[in-house]
Amino acid sequence: MNFALISEISTTSWILSFLAAFVIGMSKAGIKGIAIINVTFMAIAFETKQSTGIVLPLLVVADVFAVIYYNRHTQWSYIAKFLPWMILGIMLGSWVGMDLPEKAFKYGMVILIFLILAVIIWWDQKKEKTVPTHWAFSSGIGTLAGFTTMVGNLAGPISNIYFLAMRLPKNHFIGTAAWLFLIINVLKLPLHFFVWETISKETLLLDLKLIPGIIVGFVIGINIVKRINEAFFRKMILVLTALGAIIILFK
Repeated sequence: MNFALISEISTTSWILSFLAAFVIGMSKAGIKGIAIINVTFMAIAFETKQSTGIVLPLLVVADVFAVIYYNRHTQWSYIAKFLPWMILGIMLGSWVGMDLPEKAFKYGMVILIFLILAVIIWWDQKKEKTVPTHWAFSSGIGTLAGFTTMVGNLAGPISNIYFLAMRLPKNHFIGTAAWLFLIINVLKLPLHFFVWETISKETLLLDLKLIPGIIVGFVIGINIVKRINEAFFRKMILVLTALGAIIILFK
């Protein structure tokens, strides 16, 4: 991180950072699709690449909260199908991500998100109850999710699409995603420490001060999720994922 002391961070950056932490907490509590907002806030507050190193430890902390709360709902069979491909995507992202043109990445990702969302909406309108079972679906979506999480902590919209396609009930969706992302984010830590060098003592001290924002967002998020029924939850994820894709274009 380029700033020498936490005291040098501007008030505006502190506010944006706290809001980002709050959104992370809500997202990990189950308000899926809003995670792109925290990425945007951090990218505005700090340099885009450096902000990924600030966000990652916060994600790990929030993932731990989510795993503790939703652990009993985890569906490990879906993680077993998805995780290896995400790891492959992370390796690809760490290799080529630093040199990838940002515009190409953003436009390509947004187009893919909307194409896959369109297919899911088409399935829903047909009242189709089957789920994709071909290995190419989980491998393709998993690799893309791993790549995007390494390049910009943007795997949320992609993984949402996978779990929507699998038609997981609300709590199974949240619990499975919680463990998946805890594993993935922990695996990414060494890459950010030693390869990209975006995590330092100063960024970790900043993260420590932002944990209360995560806690507040997580508690509020849990209370909101409890009041959402299954049908509305699915529609909410579709809408928020689409909005998140649009936000990517302007971040």
